[in-house]
Amino acid sequence: MSRRLFLIVMVGLLCPARLWAAKLLIAMDEAKQTNHLKAYGIAFAAIKDGSNNVEWLLNYRGGSFVMEYTAPMAELCKRRKVSFEKLSNTEYTRIVTKVIKPDFNMDVVKLAQVPRIAVYTPLSKNPWDDAVTLALTYAEIPFEKLYVNEVLAGDLSKYDWLHLHHEDFTGQYGKFFASFGTTEWYLRDKKTLETLAAKNGYKKVSQMQLAVVKKIRDFVGSGGNMFAMCSATDTYDIALAAEGTDICDNMYDGDPADKDAQKKLDFSKCFAFKGFSLVQSAYVYEYSNIDNTLFRQVPESLDQFTIRKQPAKFDPVPSMLCQNHTSTVKGFMGQTTAFKNEVLKPGVAVLAETKEANEARYIHGEYGSGSWTFYSGHDPEDYQHNVSDPVTDLANFPHSAGYRLILNNVLFPAAKKQILPTVVYGDVESNSKYASANSAGKPAMTSRVKIFPNPSDGGLVVTISPDKIEEIVVVDGSGKEVFKKKYSSEKVTIDMNDLPAGVYLVQVNGEFAGKVVKN
Repeated sequence: MSRRLFLIVMVGLLCPARLWAAKLLIAMDEAKQTNHLKAYGIAFAAIKDGSNNVEWLLNYRGGSFVMEYTAPMAELCKRRKVSFEKLSNTEYTRIVTKVIKPDFNMDVVKLAQVPRIAVYTPLSKNPWDDAVTLALTYAEIPFEKLYVNEVLAGDLSKYDWLHLHHEDFTGQYGKFFASFGTTEWYLRDKKTLETLAAKNGYKKVSQMQLAVVKKIRDFVGSGGNMFAMCSATDTYDIALAAEGTDICDNMYDGDPADKDAQKKLDFSKCFAFKGFSLVQSAYVYEYSNIDNTLFRQVPESLDQFTIRKQPAKFDPVPSMLCQNHTSTVKGFMGQTTAFKNEVLKPGVAVLAETKEANEARYIHGEYGSGSWTFYSGHDPEDYQHNVSDPVTDLANFPHSAGYRLILNNVLFPAAKKQILPTVVYGDVESNSKYASANSAGKPAMTSRVKIFPNPSDGGLVVTISPDKIEEIVVVDGSGKEVFKKKYSSEKVTIDMNDLPAGVYLVQVNGEFAGKVVKN
């Protein structure tokens, strides 16, 4: 009998009343669920209740939720038109027994703490100005708004999860100058930000935005979870890289940009991107070549991206972020539509991609004790959202796969999770930089096992001390073994050149040893 199954049986022996209590299953597959988006609000409400045990069944029927069956919770599901099933304990045990079997790329994650959610956005903005606030409002998940004053005052410590509204953290006012520079709303917003900067002691809006970005960086480093969409993704990293360098032209801050700004960028400060080139002309609606909008040639009728499979049992965080009832999501545009693969830092996990366009759409990484996730595009159900376009009514899209990815991010901080050490395949220099920049607060790798890339032959070196390596197993994102071999050595090299891009888990002598990212 497996240890996990043994624990289930023991819980039953010790707590018979709880064992025989009925369970409420919110299945998230395509055929059965009547409202995927509001189901997240039900799960949140059950966690907030405190007396309910909520579990997320990763990769089981689209990433389903299980909780104690109570009349109020069943009534809440009915009221919000969320379909559910009542399970006997025998049925529940049968499901869990299947989910935890090593043969299946599934797992059970307990959702134990109520995420404290904040959205970084001007108070003047409406919920429909941003896909995340729209999703939270529709799913009936409570959140608080904050902006510059609150962040600079240190209020981020009150929260577990922060979303960045479609902000321009470079101080270039969304690069709307060429198209909207004389409109009333543009001039009003520019004046508002300049006044806000002055009140906080900054001569320029770009200086204020950098201070905000650094506060958010510290929030993530100390264990917070940050999520951003559209222009808040690339402008966040651009602001970090450009610290101390003026990249704003005179129509933005009253003086010309530094002509050597590109040479002065420090990519080591970025979360996700490296080696990108700035677009400094005020008349081009683009910040840099991080974004693939101007280069991709994908017609709307064919525009879609694919969610990569993640190994649920070994690395639950990316798996939680990717839960969905489909692996293919409709594409959608934004000021930042997609991320070019060539500017991604080693160690960045690509969660979803458009392979034909050589671009990533959904990426994730760790910094310090926390994590960040960048999701490109503006509105998953409005292909090309323009200024003053009407609001998206999510009641018309209750099964939106694109919006589900947003809500996965909102819910995953509720889980008791562990950030796993990462090895970046094929780049030993970046590996050492990545490890030194992101190791603070993380659990150490198994003390006897070390994994690192061999730049001379593209192999992956595995060492162990003081014992010998008897067997190495490499598992891909779907849980499938892609490599297995017996040894009797303290050091071996694995050839991973023929394996496709993705996340791999390495087991040495039957024990988990590390996570390998190959992009």
